[in-house]
Amino acid sequence: MRSGAKVGIVGGVFALVLGGVGYGAYNILDGLGDSGVGGNTSTAADSSEVRSGPVTKDEIADTSKKFLAAWAEGDAAVAAALTNNKADAETALTGYSDTAHVTKAVITPGAATGSTVPYTVKATVSYKGTTKSWSYASKLTVVRGLTTGRALVDWEPSVIHPDLAKGESLETGESSSASIEAVDRNGQVLTEEKYPSLAGILDELRKKYGEKAGGTTGIETWINSADADGADKTLLTLVKGKPGRVPTTLDAKIQAAAERGVKKFAEASVAAVEPSTGAIRAIANNRADGFDAARKGKVAPGSTMKIITAAMIIQNGLGSANATVQCPATVPWVGVTFHNLKDFSMPSATLKTAFARSCNTAFIKPVLPLGDKRDTALGNEASQYFGIGQDWQSGIVTFDGSVPESRDAETAASFIGQGKIEMNPLNMASVTATAVNGRFRQPFIVPQSLDNRTFATATPLPPGVSAQLKEMLRYAATAPEGTATQAMANVGGDKGAKTGSAEIDGHATSDSWFTGFSNDLAAAALVQSGGHGGDAAGPVVAEVLRAGP
Repeated sequence: MRSGAKVGIVGGVFALVLGGVGYGAYNILDGLGDSGVGGNTSTAADSSEVRSGPVTKDEIADTSKKFLAAWAEGDAAVAAALTNNKADAETALTGYSDTAHVTKAVITPGAATGSTVPYTVKATVSYKGTTKSWSYASKLTVVRGLTTGRALVDWEPSVIHPDLAKGESLETGESSSASIEAVDRNGQVLTEEKYPSLAGILDELRKKYGEKAGGTTGIETWINSADADGADKTLLTLVKGKPGRVPTTLDAKIQAAAERGVKKFAEASVAAVEPSTGAIRAIANNRADGFDAARKGKVAPGSTMKIITAAMIIQNGLGSANATVQCPATVPWVGVTFHNLKDFSMPSATLKTAFARSCNTAFIKPVLPLGDKRDTALGNEASQYFGIGQDWQSGIVTFDGSVPESRDAETAASFIGQGKIEMNPLNMASVTATAVNGRFRQPFIVPQSLDNRTFATATPLPPGVSAQLKEMLRYAATAPEGTATQAMANVGGDKGAKTGSAEIDGHATSDSWFTGFSNDLAAAALVQSGGHGGDAAGPVVAEVLRAGP
């Protein structure tokens, strides 16, 4: 066995140690030579017969052990040959030592769950005389090869590291951007350890503003982003650079509440902004995939969109908050019938009470008289008055909403937040802030003076329209029949809200949406597959609003 590599027992489980100079994985286990690659210890594996069916327990144990042994020994070719994507696997595995500069690794497998094998990695990273320990956990899954019938590791970059995605790579060296110390609006330091949801944001701020803030580079291990505009993710710091101070609009107290709120549900995201200024006070996510859906998500917002639809109805002279509207159980539109939840109807309703109960038909039926304008009216309202779809220069990457022109039934669907409409919690928090403030203030997370970027602008809402929207939001959050009343019950101050449920193709349960305000703070949350807006997303928003002014 070359270069000091050895097999040992750590904590009662198999472990492998990489010496870091020469490699000899062929000798690390019996049967790991060419004849054993991708096979198993059974006689059937050595025959010419192509096996089929689910992988067996023995195959899972044998293949995972051989793969981890070859990886730990540093033999990328042998390890890659034990996967179902040799080319990609070999590139990533080679880079583990060549570009990530891992010089030693102890890989400790855990007990398999089905065909998935978890393991911990305790590695040593060395670069230009500097050495640092690095520990993390990941997992692999064993599948049957489609053409060979062999048991193989189902290759994903996350096999190397759980945060590694397709098109990304690991690297160790002098950091590509200067270090920063991001602080909230009161000067409190914001760290990834204390506020996990800010990890991606802090990386982006570092890449964009580190040098401007006077920071210097250090030595780190990081993930090279697959997105040219994305920020590299730091995994390990070997030598710290001198941090430059970057002020943000975040509020540590509100951010902490947002972090608590999203942890109550799986796949949850929330964002909060200050209506009077557009300052972003909090952004948080709790998702298995690590995606920052709060600011980058692109999903249907459901009935929270009725805020903009209500503004469109009022401004086009089709109704007002206290004017009578029809709320039948169903309404037809170009051959498609739209329903209220459980086909409820309201024999006597105003736009305000229909808003509070989230009557779909009351926000579709009044728009019929617009004729040819109805396919573009909602998009025009969203862009001209609410800033949706414009280029927000917030200081970080954001998706700024989309309300495209639609046709036929998709037009009706858009009025209740379905169809082609795409939003995220930051967009909907801004929509609520605009309704409350009376004019769009572009969300931002670092001061405009930091780089003199140009903010997006929009036309102020007519005073009467803003007042009616605020009245409707208040009613939905306080009236006995309001769908938002229960979730907002323990929120104080001047308050209002709107619930939403968005149906998603292929999902048995709708997405839960909720947006609301209290005093000078607006927040919106999304809990994917969470059901009714008040049940899941509502408590998340309430948690955030209670931390505000």
